Amino acid sequence: MTTHAGTIFVINPNSTEKVTEGIDRAVEPLRIVGGPRIECLTLKEGPPDIQTQRDVDGVVTPLLVLIGELDRRADAYVIACFSDPGLHAAREATSKPVLGIMECGILTALTLGQQFGVIAIFAGSVPRHLRLIGAMGVAERCAGDLPVDIPIAALADARKTSQRMIEIGRRLRDEKGANVLVMGCAGMAQYRDELENEIGIPVVEPTQAATAMAIGRVRLGW
Repeated sequence: MTTHAGTIFVINPNSTEKVTEGIDRAVEPLRIVGGPRIECLTLKEGPPDIQTQRDVDGVVTPLLVLIGELDRRADAYVIACFSDPGLHAAREATSKPVLGIMECGILTALTLGQQFGVIAIFAGSVPRHLRLIGAMGVAERCAGDLPVDIPIAALADARKTSQRMIEIGRRLRDEKGANVLVMGCAGMAQYRDELENEIGIPVVEPTQAATAMAIGRVRLGW
């Protein structure tokens, strides 16, 4: 008898297709025979990047509309933005599991080290991250949250982005005492392996972390 493996929708809440393409590549190792189908989507109504609380709040309504349209086909959702926009509203809107990449990335990091550091993309994102970390009740295990200050559109400049991320990773490790890092933007996925090799401590790519959790939820029926 054939069983339904399920479908996980990974939703990029900004409208930048290159970010969605990077997310799709990042979750490729999680596409396994017999496992749930993983489909990455772009929220076309979203801004080009999510920098401010207003941006975060502005994507909630179109995100909920999209979830409503997908819900008959979905077995789980991943919201692929490190601000976890609309996470709790989405959990109210569907009976399916909804996972946010910030929450899952940090929870994964807590299993890999005692003190985690976050590499943010913008300085303006840091206060928002710290609010969410405080709401999770894990602030005492956060070593620091430092920005690379590179626009999402410029993340494709591999040399510049890689050097900057390594610099920030070293500061979090050496100055802040982090022994595990969390990448604070879904657009950073392609740099995880190089960063981990250069810094010498675990690096969590949060969309991978959330999608891995979603697979477990679907397979176990949680």
